[in-house]
Amino acid sequence: MKIKKLETFLANAGQRNYLFVRLTTDTGLTGVGEATLEWQEKAVEVLVNEWVASRIIGKDPFDIEQVVGDMIRDQYQGGSTVMTAISSVEIAMWDIIGKATGQPVFRLIGGRAKPELYAYANGWYGGCETPADFSTRARQVAARGYRAMKFDPFSTAWKQLDRAEEDHAVAVVDAVAEAIGSEAGMMIEIHGRLGVSDAVRFIDRLSTGRIFWCEEPVSPESVELLREVKDRTRLPISSGERLYTIADFARLINLHAADVVQMDVAHCGGITMAKKIAAMAFSQDISISPHSSVGPVAFAAALHVAWSTPNMLMLESFGEFDVDWRNDLVGGWNPLSNGKLALPEKPGLGIELDEGAIAQHPYRPLSFPSLWDTTWRDEFTGTAKLASIK
Repeated sequence: MKIKKLETFLANAGQRNYLFVRLTTDTGLTGVGEATLEWQEKAVEVLVNEWVASRIIGKDPFDIEQVVGDMIRDQYQGGSTVMTAISSVEIAMWDIIGKATGQPVFRLIGGRAKPELYAYANGWYGGCETPADFSTRARQVAARGYRAMKFDPFSTAWKQLDRAEEDHAVAVVDAVAEAIGSEAGMMIEIHGRLGVSDAVRFIDRLSTGRIFWCEEPVSPESVELLREVKDRTRLPISSGERLYTIADFARLINLHAADVVQMDVAHCGGITMAKKIAAMAFSQDISISPHSSVGPVAFAAALHVAWSTPNMLMLESFGEFDVDWRNDLVGGWNPLSNGKLALPEKPGLGIELDEGAIAQHPYRPLSFPSLWDTTWRDEFTGTAKLASIK
């Protein structure tokens, strides 16, 4: 069996454009992957169709270690764009392998490692500005059965956090904590906004609610500074969504700079690499929780990694807070119900692209906002869906 064809499909999803990849073999089997990368979808699309296609056409999809390993070696410059392109076809190759063997991918990469798996909500706080806004929306999210939710309580903070925004952010966290009570937890998304001293001061002010972790308090590539924040604060620290190579993750893990490692399966090299990173973390008693903020194919790949990994915590999900047509873009199954994730049953990833639905939502340039623009939350996903919930 050889790969004979590669196709890409762009679909707008509000603030993002999802870039899907499909491989076809000479036996007729297909595999889907995802190469979504905010602001850079067109660049990734060109890279996938030119360089990546030249490296995988004619290859056996079972030869993941050699085919993907050679691409990672030969891409030379590194970075998010090329690693996302490589990750997309790696995921698609696993989809083909699962279909060829008649097995869900998770059973081929370790089997079921957990009795149950829960999602935590993200994307739910679009349009929220005041602590009262966050409180109202958080109650609606909790009513859907989520045991945890993540949110960025800041506006435009960068390095130095002025007192007014710091007080406001703390008030937002307190309001969400009060709204959801002791039954649910929070992840505080900081998006790498702060310098060390300001990050430490802010985290030390968080005294209410169940805070599972504070995410990316400082610039993510500065793992030594991240370790300093971790040493000086009492709350768990997470990071990893903006690291792209196994060497980057080795530094993060060996420095014990985070309590939770958040590799993104669609950016770090794919499913195999995510499992290797998880194993490194396991050896250091560090948990993982894959970053999963983009489309349904990337989410499916993360789900298979999550079910098969013993040091896995909760899985990030935008699924119920994305654009209304998210699930139309793929056919297969929806694993999420009342904040709990079902075990995949179908061979491969368990989903297929719907070309008709994709064509109805054409690419929209520059759709992703700057997190340092005061309007970045205005069109954040989730607003319309939750606004209708009473």
